[in-house]
Amino acid sequence: MKYILLLVMAILLVQSVHAVTVSSVDVEPLLPGEAGRVRIQIENNLGDDVEDVSFSLKFEGVQFIPIGSSEASTDELGDGDDKTFSFDIRPAYDIKPGDYEIPYKITFNLNGELETREGTIGVSVGGNPELEFSITTEMPVVGSQGKINLKIVNNGLADARFVSVRLQPLGYTLLSEEDVYIGTIDSDDFDTASFDVIFKSEKPNVKATVRYRDLDNKEIAQDVTIPIKIYTREKALELGIIQRNNWPYYIVAVVILVVLWFVWRTIKKRKRMKKSLER
Repeated sequence: MKYILLLVMAILLVQSVHAVTVSSVDVEPLLPGEAGRVRIQIENNLGDDVEDVSFSLKFEGVQFIPIGSSEASTDELGDGDDKTFSFDIRPAYDIKPGDYEIPYKITFNLNGELETREGTIGVSVGGNPELEFSITTEMPVVGSQGKINLKIVNNGLADARFVSVRLQPLGYTLLSEEDVYIGTIDSDDFDTASFDVIFKSEKPNVKATVRYRDLDNKEIAQDVTIPIKIYTREKALELGIIQRNNWPYYIVAVVILVVLWFVWRTIKKRKRMKKSLER
């Protein structure tokens, strides 16, 4: 059994050395929906010349299309020679950045017999996250407990992974944790980091550092500074952001009514007593 395995391995090694095969692949940067050129070099290591060499890329079941022909050929490829074929291809508009395989097929004539070789080439579709930021606030009143919401929109072609936000308070007291972990923000999607605060100034700044990893697992740190508008209590009442608390007035009114009722009862009682004495 041991000798059979060694024989099989030797045969496979010889076949891999003596073949018409792809020796190199050069791919221009590919982006979703944008065409790029692929240069594929094939080499003849058979130990004999071959004729009618044809190379074709197979696009069935993959998210790529050829721009022009998907097949190229040469009349002859001598032993030890190589030939480079170029193809223009375009990834689909909705393809996710990453690594992909495209099948290929090589046919050639060796000593009057048609031979076929099949395999795949690897291509990479690029793209990077592009983050944009905006701020909304809840209860933006000086001296009040409110909330800061940092909205993060990913307008890039790739997902932003391992997203986290660290807030540096400027003009407010932070009540919640200064670090918020979000995770992945997909391409063409958004997420929000929220912080509980007490506002101390009318013109605080939201200053934060957003960290994430791109398609190549490279960590990116992006600093964000956005001014926000906070109102005094008087201005907030004027604008209707908060409502005036009228309960103290209601309580005073009730107390006055109760006092008046007791006074009225006392006066009425005294009048009845006076009448009784006069009789």
